[in-house]
Amino acid sequence: MTTATKYRSLTVALTAVTVLAGGVGIAHAASTPTTALTMQTGWTGITREQVRIDLGTGWVTQAELTYPSRAKGRLPVVVMLHGSGHNDMDQTLPEGKGATFVPLAQAAAREGYAALRFNKRGVTGIGPVESTDPAQLNPKHPYAQIQRDAASVIRFAAASPKLDPSRIVLLGHSEGTNVAANLAADPKAFGIPTPAGVIAMGVVGQDIKKLLTLQIYGRLLLQLHDEFDVDADGRLTAAEAIDGLIGQPKAAADQFRSVLLDGDKVLASSDTDHDGQIAIDAEAGRVLRAATGIDAYPDVPGLETLQDYVADIARFPTVTAALPRFAGPTLLLNGENDLQTPARAALAADAAVAAAGNPDHRIVIYPGMAHTMNVTPKFTPEFGNPDHQVVTDIRAWLRSHR
Repeated sequence: MTTATKYRSLTVALTAVTVLAGGVGIAHAASTPTTALTMQTGWTGITREQVRIDLGTGWVTQAELTYPSRAKGRLPVVVMLHGSGHNDMDQTLPEGKGATFVPLAQAAAREGYAALRFNKRGVTGIGPVESTDPAQLNPKHPYAQIQRDAASVIRFAAASPKLDPSRIVLLGHSEGTNVAANLAADPKAFGIPTPAGVIAMGVVGQDIKKLLTLQIYGRLLLQLHDEFDVDADGRLTAAEAIDGLIGQPKAAADQFRSVLLDGDKVLASSDTDHDGQIAIDAEAGRVLRAATGIDAYPDVPGLETLQDYVADIARFPTVTAALPRFAGPTLLLNGENDLQTPARAALAADAAVAAAGNPDHRIVIYPGMAHTMNVTPKFTPEFGNPDHQVVTDIRAWLRSHR
């Protein structure tokens, strides 16, 4: 396996799960209410109603409406918008590591809200289980279709006799933050009511090219600076490189070694100025740029299946550009260790909302948390449910805006 191939296997696998973690139909449903299933943790006292929502162009998706069992009258509702990929209504995480939206739906119910979760187009069940229909799994203009599908779900919520169309909160994770911002910025264009608020987790505050450059290439340089360069001079001696490999997962250690070391000496082909050290940006960066193929963007090897999606989402404004056009309450949440949607971009998005004159905006940056909003190592993140503090903060925000 070449160095380039090895690095692609590391970065593309991470990116494919989380890049940021595709006709408009009239939303309608046949529904069957069920009482809370006490055998499943956290659902006691919550009614779970299975519904079907017509997303148009031949796809009717399964969804679940949950709400406090003793609730009366029309309820405020949180509509949950997934991250990128073919996600089910729970946003079930890989490797059996949890489900992003389950604890959030339960938290919403504890604050007197309904929650509406739905399978993305092309997903037939929890797992996620995917359809075999390529037209539904990979529609033309995939991001635009994701927006239209979200709008169909919001219209379904607005038409429900159980829900208050004037109190629909959009909660997005990763890609879903961009979808929420785009819809909230121009609700009339999507035929939806003006949202009552937007909650964004893992904020897509920069354009897709910058985010993918960070995910595929930049994160490797960041790791060399953060974990290898003890004296912070931007250069690695052989001793620093050897020490930096200690404790790394074997695959990562092998990949970095192939760029930095030849036995116990720095790799001569990387040390282009022959000073016995490797400059992280100028010398290691040169090798890593070639290995990842990032300069061929958007034709980055390994990302062929994402090219239509990347081109399509690039046509639409980011959260930073879109959310300032929304005058309602906003809550932006980001992990400090997020290498998919960096915290700095979330701060810029919140600053743009403030500059637009929105008086009700808040941002929280969580130390030690990564893209799925759980505490995990920065450069070797593990998937997990949102941290208890994240759930607590969302509950407090919902309570204050009910």
